[in-house]
Amino acid sequence: MIPFNLPPRTGREDHHVLAAMNSTKISGDGEYGQKCQAWFEQQLGCHKTLLTPSCTQALEMAALLIDIQPGDEVIMPSYTFVSTANAFVLRGATIVFVDIRPDTMNINEELIEAAITSKTKAIVPVHYAGVACNMQVICDIAERLQLFVIEDAAQAVMSTLEGKRLGSFGHLAAFSFHETKNFSSGGEGGLLVINDERFAQRAEIIREKGTNRSQFFRGMVDKYTWVDRGSSYLPSELQAAYLWAQLEQANEITNNRLHSWSTYWQGLSDLAERGFITMPQVPDNCQHNAHMYYILLPNLERRTAVISQLKEQGVQSVFHYIPLHSAPAGQRYARAHGDLAVTNDTSDRLLRLPLWVGMEEVHRDVLRALRTALEAGH
Repeated sequence: MIPFNLPPRTGREDHHVLAAMNSTKISGDGEYGQKCQAWFEQQLGCHKTLLTPSCTQALEMAALLIDIQPGDEVIMPSYTFVSTANAFVLRGATIVFVDIRPDTMNINEELIEAAITSKTKAIVPVHYAGVACNMQVICDIAERLQLFVIEDAAQAVMSTLEGKRLGSFGHLAAFSFHETKNFSSGGEGGLLVINDERFAQRAEIIREKGTNRSQFFRGMVDKYTWVDRGSSYLPSELQAAYLWAQLEQANEITNNRLHSWSTYWQGLSDLAERGFITMPQVPDNCQHNAHMYYILLPNLERRTAVISQLKEQGVQSVFHYIPLHSAPAGQRYARAHGDLAVTNDTSDRLLRLPLWVGMEEVHRDVLRALRTALEAGH
């Protein structure tokens, strides 16, 4: 079976993880943690970054930092992973779902302002498939109405908009290093990006169980103590060491994935022209990171049939999110602004194809199997 995903490996993970194990500090924020954070700060040009055990926890920290309170409203797309919503629901917020664009699967920036009320506190754009949301419009709305912008950039490491890295537009942002992402820190992992410096000091405190422990280690206080709300959002040095091996080859990993993405694009273009499928769209001002390659089938029945036919031919493919507004918890903790027609339609038709580093040898097999499945149904 050709798998849908294989976690990225560079061959240097063993070396760095063993070095971390043999160091005198493995609980986090050691040599590797500092190196990873410095790498992202240089790449993003941001004020500060903090590694977290997961992207979910980075989003939870963001909700704490902007002081989400019960009754606040947070705007986001329904077509996203549950963590995007849960981070704010945990603080008592009501989620307001806005429909997505049919071209990029990103939140439709033209619908955001109509969903804003006096209770709105933040907008959370999700860069689906590593393709940028229209951040210029979103940030303009937020600035004018004094709202926070938190980028869910879980899928968007190394992607850009107008030459600027995603994750560097909002007040805060979150990346994921889960094993399904372009870079992994050993299965799970995340990063909180702080672009607004007023959040930097408190972020360190929240991350260290509400203590000023980081200041103590820098010699800024003579002892550390409990000073604020917080939790344990610090990953181990082993996670950071694993991630560092990937960051050392960030360009090679990204280019390899882009090659696979382009192979799909070229190999399926005739089927798109014949109306069998719809291909993903990337706006001209965006550089994506080839996080995924998806296609849209004509309807749910065709998608179900294609998944089954691909499996019979030894190729694993998957659909993606069940829209959160249709989930039981989504109906308890959120409301939809409008009918979310695009979300409902495309979520039933989207199919993700295998994409991982080093799959060049199976490109032809996947394309052959997909072509057979698609042509069989026409």
